[in-house]
Amino acid sequence: MQIPDILPMKDRRYLMIPAEKVKVINPRIRNEEQFQLNVQSIDNNGMLMPIRVNDKFLEKTGLYELICGEGRLIAHQRLGKTEIMAEVVTCTRKEAYLQSLIENLARSNPGTMVFARELKQLHDENWDYTQIGKLCCRTPEYVRQYIGLVEKGEDRLIQGVEQGVFPISFAILVAQSDDGNIQNVLMDAFDQGIVNCQNFARARRIVGARLQRSSQANGNGKKDRGSMTVSMLKKDISDLTKAKDSFVREAASKENRFLTLLTAINTLWHDEAFVGLVKEEQINNRPELVGKFGYET
Repeated sequence: MQIPDILPMKDRRYLMIPAEKVKVINPRIRNEEQFQLNVQSIDNNGMLMPIRVNDKFLEKTGLYELICGEGRLIAHQRLGKTEIMAEVVTCTRKEAYLQSLIENLARSNPGTMVFARELKQLHDENWDYTQIGKLCCRTPEYVRQYIGLVEKGEDRLIQGVEQGVFPISFAILVAQSDDGNIQNVLMDAFDQGIVNCQNFARARRIVGARLQRSSQANGNGKKDRGSMTVSMLKKDISDLTKAKDSFVREAASKENRFLTLLTAINTLWHDEAFVGLVKEEQINNRPELVGKFGYET
């Protein structure tokens, strides 16, 4: 499957279209509290990025099919706006669906099952591991193992990998081991330095939760929870919540810094004197960008 090309800005088509004529094809679940802040931001500042729609079936159905920008569309509707700025493209439904998947992947936090399932959906659409790896900056082997965990329903192990608790090689080993041998696998990983002292307790909790789920799924679930108490459970939940909030803040901060840098680079690249200078110094090769980011031309 060929990865869609990124069109230069000058070749793109932008139109104000009726919001009521946009049909959502691939809806997403969103956090309502965060979404309300997004609605308020659009109300205060306007929409900074157009939605993208497919007009291939407009004459037949009278509707544009949404590729990306569902949140911006819903925000406009809640604010009572009747029109919305859109980048209009013409493509097949499958191409539109793939673009929507890629957009969702770029917006999903790594470590969540949403991110993991987006990878699997791309693979189901005949993308190979190398293509997916380039898209999410991972090796083909990593993607293959990652998708294997998704297919086995190993939600907790995937989150452990992406949160840096243990490497994917350990997650694969746990997924392939019998329940009775998993504790030995964990201790071996600790002895070999695969799981360090700092993350050992978190790894043990993840593996323990997986064992409990497996036991319940096999009809062997018992009320024996070892030494786990209500206070310990509350502390675990509190620690995990704090860790999640920290990851979200860090990701948002890094994205904002990157977008600021990208804006500055795009501005400089329209300066003829600057372009001439970097060409003269033979340093005009810019790194390739993946996902939702791209250079202006």
